[in-house]
Amino acid sequence: MSRKQLDQNTLKVLYRLHRNGHQAYLVGGSVRDLLLGRKPKDFDIGTDATPQQVKRLFRNCFLVGRRFRLAHVRFGRDQVIEVATFRRQPHPDEFPEDVGEHAFFVQNQFGTPREDAFRRDFTINALFYNIADFSIVDHVGGLADLEARRLRVIGDPLVRFEEDPVRMVRALEFSARLGFSLDQTILDGITARAEIIATAAPARVREKLMDLFRHGVGDKVLRQAQELGLLKPLLAGYEGEETTFRLLEELNAHFRRTGTVDEAMLLAALFLKRFRHECMGHAAPPMSEAMHYAGQLLTPHCTYFKLAHGLRHQAKELLLGCFRFARGLGQRGHKRFLHNPDAPRALELFHLWSLASGEDQQLVKTWREALHTRDQAADKPASQPNRRTRRRPRKRRPARTPEV
Repeated sequence: MSRKQLDQNTLKVLYRLHRNGHQAYLVGGSVRDLLLGRKPKDFDIGTDATPQQVKRLFRNCFLVGRRFRLAHVRFGRDQVIEVATFRRQPHPDEFPEDVGEHAFFVQNQFGTPREDAFRRDFTINALFYNIADFSIVDHVGGLADLEARRLRVIGDPLVRFEEDPVRMVRALEFSARLGFSLDQTILDGITARAEIIATAAPARVREKLMDLFRHGVGDKVLRQAQELGLLKPLLAGYEGEETTFRLLEELNAHFRRTGTVDEAMLLAALFLKRFRHECMGHAAPPMSEAMHYAGQLLTPHCTYFKLAHGLRHQAKELLLGCFRFARGLGQRGHKRFLHNPDAPRALELFHLWSLASGEDQQLVKTWREALHTRDQAADKPASQPNRRTRRRPRKRRPARTPEV
């Protein structure tokens, strides 16, 4: 692996650690991505120097984390290079009596590079690049798995998934992002331990879900999670179906085009099929009933994940926008809705729905023409008001002086 592939500031950190007598390895996903010919999102460094020793070497270093101490070396406003001390799993006789109150003890047992490699999740994420001799260090068979394009857990998947249930989602994510096959032990482990994903912190699951769509694999991962029985405990009882997965696929493509992930649109997309089935499966209900049902549909999910009221309101408005579009032009309030600033956003979701389901394509065209007409009318300069000639005020006659 050529040093030209590495970021210059990362090289500075590696070389300074090495010159001061410490082991300095590039670690984790950056090594994996470089070996696959991909551009790493960031660069992480592993070393035998303690966080305090790293801080003494770099004036631009800040220690973070109360339980898991890390050194962040900052360059400018945007770049942060994370430096972690090699760690190991404590021996059974080293555990304190109350592990819950001393969790920091478990996380901060310093060890060797080999011990650190065996603490990681997947073999392809446990490869190290040694700046001392420019070699790849592989303790777990990660190079062979990269060659075979295979994802394997380090150790027993059942045990590793119990340690951190989110690893099940990460396994599906890496498989989708890299195009790797999943080892059969991973598939069996996810099926056997799917229910424990419900014990993961909802905030962490929510962030992971957003990450999936940022990487453009949200639809693939959620579809596979459904097949393995993982989706329902992952999303608090949610069950998907084929049309929704096709909509998420279209939404993924939309996010890639825009370069941003719209969480409100994603939330509305997850429930659009169910909302349409309730509100459009028979005679369309009044708008007040549709508003009530949209709120009922979104509330359990938003409450579980502690979503902000504003986000829930946006998702609700998107669902109601799709409801208005499905009813067609000529309904009460449709002209006022055309001037709603969220109408184009709701129409985009309605368009993605039409692509996924094969329905309402003519309605999409009709509403787009209506929005285009609205925009043209808004751009047209207003006509000048008629100017009336102002009358000159009449001169008042001087008041008569009364005769004496």
